[in-house]
Amino acid sequence: MGALDGLKILDLTSMVSGPVAAMMLADQGARVIKVEPTNGEQMRHIGSKHNDVTPAFFSCNRGKESIALDLKSDAGKEILLKLAKDADVFIQNFRPGAIDRMGFGEALLRSANERLIYVSISGFGDQGPYADKRVYDPIVQALSGATDIQADRVTGKPNMFRIILADKVTALTAAQAISSALYAREKSGRGQHIQLSMLDTMLSFFWPEGMGGLTYAEREFDPKQAGGAMDLIYETQDRHITAGVISDKEWLGMCRALGREDWIEDERFATASARFKNVSERKQLTAAEICKWSSAEILQRFENEGVPCAPLLDRTELLDHEQINANGSISRIDYPGFGEVRQARPAAQFSDTPSSIAGPGPKLGQHGVSVLTELGFDVEEIEALIRNKTLRVE
Repeated sequence: MGALDGLKILDLTSMVSGPVAAMMLADQGARVIKVEPTNGEQMRHIGSKHNDVTPAFFSCNRGKESIALDLKSDAGKEILLKLAKDADVFIQNFRPGAIDRMGFGEALLRSANERLIYVSISGFGDQGPYADKRVYDPIVQALSGATDIQADRVTGKPNMFRIILADKVTALTAAQAISSALYAREKSGRGQHIQLSMLDTMLSFFWPEGMGGLTYAEREFDPKQAGGAMDLIYETQDRHITAGVISDKEWLGMCRALGREDWIEDERFATASARFKNVSERKQLTAAEICKWSSAEILQRFENEGVPCAPLLDRTELLDHEQINANGSISRIDYPGFGEVRQARPAAQFSDTPSSIAGPGPKLGQHGVSVLTELGFDVEEIEALIRNKTLRVE
């Protein structure tokens, strides 16, 4: 059994931030009921479908049950309220105020279930000039400094991360916060309201090393001045690699591996402070040496000298990489209708309460009948809900 076995979570979220948070809790044993509109949440319609489920939806919603309800109808509202009465967690990521207008605000659900952990995820928070704005990941990247962090080192042109970063960092933060709230409930017996915005989450995520110039008010400087201290990407004769050095010992190893022992006593690079100050020159000189080698040769020389290094893997190479396979990092599971499905396994490995992928991404409304039967609805009542389009089943 997983660490969260026995918990019931209602997931009313869409896209990535909320669904991934709930998916992680499902991996850890929670029962997650995904409550969707009768036309399905937006992520169902992005990408090509296999067995009527898109890859992104599958990966964000694996292991969940799906019930498709018209929450504008009185009957749909009644069903959701019944589900919430014994739920442990309720997660929503509508724009601020929308869930209250729908009739499922925190105060109302709290009156029916004081132990409920109620989670509200938003783009910018529930106040301020951006509170009511529509938001997607690139908008948060723009406002959080992500594009400045990713700016081209030569031209200064801003760039975005090419993944949905803000949503997924928010999902991780939400899952951690929910676990803390559940622990607090064990001591107090009461639930609470968790509010988090994607913007706040990304600022917190970037701050430790991305905002160093803003940390001390009396010594403020443009954080870009500290950029470039990390060794990044180098070209060899046959592919790109990365190699990074911070300590004196690692720099000594790099010099030896490259056959440039003359750099060891060079005052430009003799100390960590000097290497940081002269980072651009150091990287240019290093790159000029690395490109003389094949990747296999220079990586082995770096390994022999204790220099942190690795090849830059193409995504199609991940499935065959020796370390990824040694870890069992990618699960391969056969599901009826899908064939072999590959998923990154749950990253946190518990010794006594193992996490696991509980099942595939559900089809729209796949579990509607079983969920309502569990609530006490009989066959005639369920058929009536289907006829009046309150409930959609597949």
